[in-house]
Amino acid sequence: MELLLDRWLHVLAGITWIGLLYYFNFVQVPAMAKAKADGTAAGITKHVAPKALLWFRWAALVTWLTGAIYLIRASQLDFVDAFLLGFGSHPNPQNAVIGMGAWLGTIMLFNVWVLIWPNQKKVLGMVEASDADKAKAARVALLASRTNTMLSIPMIYFMVASAHWAIGG
Repeated sequence: MELLLDRWLHVLAGITWIGLLYYFNFVQVPAMAKAKADGTAAGITKHVAPKALLWFRWAALVTWLTGAIYLIRASQLDFVDAFLLGFGSHPNPQNAVIGMGAWLGTIMLFNVWVLIWPNQKKVLGMVEASDADKAKAARVALLASRTNTMLSIPMIYFMVASAHWAIGG
């Protein structure tokens, strides 16, 4: 029952994280150009973006932590062996599959907390930055976010594939 709850929390947090990632990349970023043109961008940058980024970054962390907890508690998988892609003390192809998903998720978590969030704080005016710094920060945050969008597809594949190893492996 404990593993079921671990997995359920991991999936719920992951849906929140990736849902917000897709919202930013497919809805908010394209809408901002139009909002800037008609003078309504201030409402988005002042009210919507900070709250969405709050949920985004914490959902990323909770997703990673619940995934790590699940790997630690699951007897057939091992946290370290997963990150060693199945070449650890308990060689297992399933660890390689989940390990690929875990590595992609770890890279994405890094992007959220080290590249996206600090740069978005500059863009949104939450920390002081010159116009040139804001432009650079916007570019870094956008590229990291787009990278995460592309990484999310194989990450989801590896996470799902590992759960169905006995069927498809």
